[in-house]
Amino acid sequence: MQALSRPFGNLHVQVDGPADGPAVVFANSLGTDLRLWDAVLPLLPPGLRMIRYDKRGHGLSDPGGGAAIGEHAGDAIAVIEQVARGPVVFVGLSIGGLIAQVVAAERPDLVRALVLSNTAAKLGSADSWQARIRAVTDHGLPHIADAVMERWFAPAFRATSALALWRNMLIRTPAQGYVAACAALAGADQTAATAALRLPALVIAGEADGASPPGVVEATARLIPGADYRLIPGAGHLPPVETPAAWAALVAPFLKAHAR
Repeated sequence: MQALSRPFGNLHVQVDGPADGPAVVFANSLGTDLRLWDAVLPLLPPGLRMIRYDKRGHGLSDPGGGAAIGEHAGDAIAVIEQVARGPVVFVGLSIGGLIAQVVAAERPDLVRALVLSNTAAKLGSADSWQARIRAVTDHGLPHIADAVMERWFAPAFRATSALALWRNMLIRTPAQGYVAACAALAGADQTAATAALRLPALVIAGEADGASPPGVVEATARLIPGADYRLIPGAGHLPPVETPAAWAALVAPFLKAHAR
């Protein structure tokens, strides 16, 4: 666990694996922290340097700014330059995948390949994100938590005791950080920039994803020439939590091919 100094404050970073291993950077979703990846890291190829971080306003990172997707991309670039020290495979889920697309477009020298999970070049509409911002500002995150759980997870997972932990993670996210990330999503559209990307990409959707439906994810995969699109049956918005073995089975061969 380490703190990376940024203009807004400190970014929480966690590094696992050998110091000389090929670097893989993970960026998580709205309302989660870097524990999103806990179940899948042991299932990925050994010898990699796994670098996770909490977005500003999430987890152990300080709040501050973050209402533009470019600010989040700037944080990711700082992680790659200062912690990874070179080009990486960038793995992003939901807003983390959108951040990955921005970084790959703006700094292609820093990204070897992309894993885009449960994400798109444009996520939702500005109106829907503004409505979310109003709901959280007026009533707090607990007010939207049950609806978010329905979008995140398939019914089978929602029937387990583990659901309470992820609901707690959501409602304990600082409202300031959550609202800022919603504003970033409201203004983000990477469609043209993602269509110009020329690098290996694995794009993953969950069959039961209520936040980033498979059709939206597949449309983004079609923007990138040669991208490999995969659908995980029965998975919701967070397959690394809900179906970690199935998710890792797709990602592990991709990392073996492109991380070095």
